[in-house]
Amino acid sequence: MTHPITVPLELVEKWGHDANLSGVPYNDEHWAYEQHIATRAAQWGADQELLACGNYLKQCAAWEEEDVIEFYNYRRPEPKPYSLKEQALSDLTHAYNADKIDDTTFENLRRALEQLDD
Repeated sequence: MTHPITVPLELVEKWGHDANLSGVPYNDEHWAYEQHIATRAAQWGADQELLACGNYLKQCAAWEEEDVIEFYNYRRPEPKPYSLKEQALSDLTHAYNADKIDDTTFENLRRALEQLDD
């Protein structure tokens, strides 16, 4: 049995504004906006499913509140902050997608950054 998950329009609008892609013109080569919306929608759907599972487990006699909280924390651990290398690669990609640097510069910088330890 499938359960249709429909993302509320208000969330889609919020995610669109949250994308914060100023300076990145929309065209068929730049899918950053769509990628942002798709990623947020997938995360929202997964979170809804996790909450539904947790609510079901709370109804089971063998699961205590602490067990369900541990289950949530296991499935959604706190994210680690970006390393300097990861942040630099992300910034480089955003600059490239905004046509701020050329292909050769991008590839040279990307390769140099990827050789660094985290």
